[in-house]
Amino acid sequence: MTAQLDAPAPADPDRGAPGPTVRWPVFVTSFVGVCLITLWAIVAPTNAESVIGDLVGRVGTGFGWFYVALATVIVGFVIFLGASRYGSIRLGPDHSRPEFSTFAWASMLFAAGIGTDVMFYSVIEPVSQYTAPPVGEPGTVDAAREATVWTLFHYGVTGWAMYALMGLALAYFSYRKNLPLAVRSALHPVFGKRIDGPLGHAVDTAAVLGTIFGVATSLGIGVVFLNVGLNVIFGVPVGTGAQAALAVLAVTVAAVSATTGVDKGIRFLSQLNVLLALALAGWVLVTGRTSFLLNAVVMNVGDFIRSFPAKSMETFAFTDTQEWMELWTLFFWAWWVAWASFVGLFLARISRGRTIRQFVLGTMVIPFSYIVMWISIFGNAAIDKVRGGDEAFAEAAVDFTGVGFYDLLRDYPLADVVVFLAVVVGLLFYITSADSAALVMGNLCSELRDVQQDCAAWLRITWASATGLLTVAMLAVGGILALQYATIIMGLPFAFVLVLVMWGLFRSLRNEGRKAEGVRSIAPLLSARTGSTEDNRKAWKARLARAINFVDDEAAAAYLVSTVRPALVEVAEELSSMGVPAAVTGDGTIGGHQLPWVQLATDLEADRFVYRVEVRRSPVPTYGGRMIGNRDQYARLEVHLADGGQDYDVMGYTAEQVIHDCLDQYERHLEFLRAT
Repeated sequence: MTAQLDAPAPADPDRGAPGPTVRWPVFVTSFVGVCLITLWAIVAPTNAESVIGDLVGRVGTGFGWFYVALATVIVGFVIFLGASRYGSIRLGPDHSRPEFSTFAWASMLFAAGIGTDVMFYSVIEPVSQYTAPPVGEPGTVDAAREATVWTLFHYGVTGWAMYALMGLALAYFSYRKNLPLAVRSALHPVFGKRIDGPLGHAVDTAAVLGTIFGVATSLGIGVVFLNVGLNVIFGVPVGTGAQAALAVLAVTVAAVSATTGVDKGIRFLSQLNVLLALALAGWVLVTGRTSFLLNAVVMNVGDFIRSFPAKSMETFAFTDTQEWMELWTLFFWAWWVAWASFVGLFLARISRGRTIRQFVLGTMVIPFSYIVMWISIFGNAAIDKVRGGDEAFAEAAVDFTGVGFYDLLRDYPLADVVVFLAVVVGLLFYITSADSAALVMGNLCSELRDVQQDCAAWLRITWASATGLLTVAMLAVGGILALQYATIIMGLPFAFVLVLVMWGLFRSLRNEGRKAEGVRSIAPLLSARTGSTEDNRKAWKARLARAINFVDDEAAAAYLVSTVRPALVEVAEELSSMGVPAAVTGDGTIGGHQLPWVQLATDLEADRFVYRVEVRRSPVPTYGGRMIGNRDQYARLEVHLADGGQDYDVMGYTAEQVIHDCLDQYERHLEFLRAT
């Protein structure tokens, strides 16, 4: 009941009315760009490999410091928002409350941290950092301690801060400011209406291009990793043919999901997969060297906390580690940047009604807890195996195919079953990620007026196909390394967009803080509550009668039509005659599940004034265990401004009182504009 009643938007009745439309400049530009790069990689793979290698060297040399500094600044910015006075602001109107329970929300955040790439790198990177660290001697105890910590660093809170930034921006500007669900909306405080033109198209295009290369990297890792797993179990040859077949499988699943509506089934498989992944990690922990692994997990967490500040700003200025930086830190930071819009959209969709503080704490801690568990278990088990003298495994573990992961599992009881389970887990992660990626890229180049809307089915299929072709083409050019290098290059434009997103979000939050302070500093006029046209005795009696008049929905809707709407129409006409365009929308009728509302809004580019009155059900107050009246719920005519509900009821106000209450709020709005 609460979720249903909370469904209407607080400030814009047109939200959700029109269906999604394609932003053609964004779609055409990004799609043509992807097709040209794919064609280039297929027709001239040698040239593509050479050019990509040269470009990544230039980006690493010229912008490596920028990637490192940006990642650190984003971590600080997100933590600042969560800890500051802005942390109490809701991602939605003030009256909104979370759609999901804390447990369900935490479970979805937990699942968001899991993927095929985490399985892939949980063995490859720790062993690589142990056998070839950026500084220091390989094969030592210090190298062993640092190896897993480097992996946790690359998969840790820095990347999730980037996700949190985009999730905050998308949720805040869509749910609270009623702007379209698009990256460009976060730039509205900086550029105003210019985001609706070429500038906004360029921002969204950068988001789409960064996303598709980030997704292609994950899918490329997935097809190689699964191809090796299928080879281990069924003898499927490792090569482009099998990998292309897996890419076709991903496109097919996305197409079927888009046209037949099997998203719920895929969601169920994703949730089942989380349990299977936890069972896989638990098996390694319980049947392996349990005490050693638990000690290592605790040590890794301590080492991570101790070394995080230094690692966050590490550029190795005095050592020749350019190749290492390109292969690891710069790649991971670019990869996180590329995926920021993708995961940020998911985080926004599940977080309406939560405060910024809750959002930051949840996204920075919950997914990372899974990553710590998984990487510490598998990474330390792999290093322990290498330190035990298994040179063949050490060589296999650093091979960028993921074969070392399967070799590690063969040391545990029921090896064939465990390896098969790992392939199933990886395959399900791969399929669900490909399907979700196609949906998100379609959404990024569509105009969505509501966060629950999705793009057209054909757009989803188109992006699934384009991603599959790009993945296979880049694998043919240079395997996973080529995908890593392409991600570093294509993530750079969107990295600059993230800077603007931070600035736009901060400006909007700062203005909201000033507005709240301005409202508190103005003494309320209370003209609407005093009944200024009645004598004092009649006024207080009328006010008391109004306070205990518990009406039903029909009576409240009728009052909207007979009293509230005409009063707001008078205000709108007077404002328009004075040069402030204003209009009244809503008719106060009850139909379906939509409760009635009436709204006055000024048509201004910035700081639009909204005065909305809508029917909301509320429990009837009880005194001494007895309810007043003969019903358990009644209808209130609550006032909502642009920032949400104001928690007072205007049912029973005269037309003049409604007018004065609206003007009280408008004067506060003008005072805020004057102060800022």
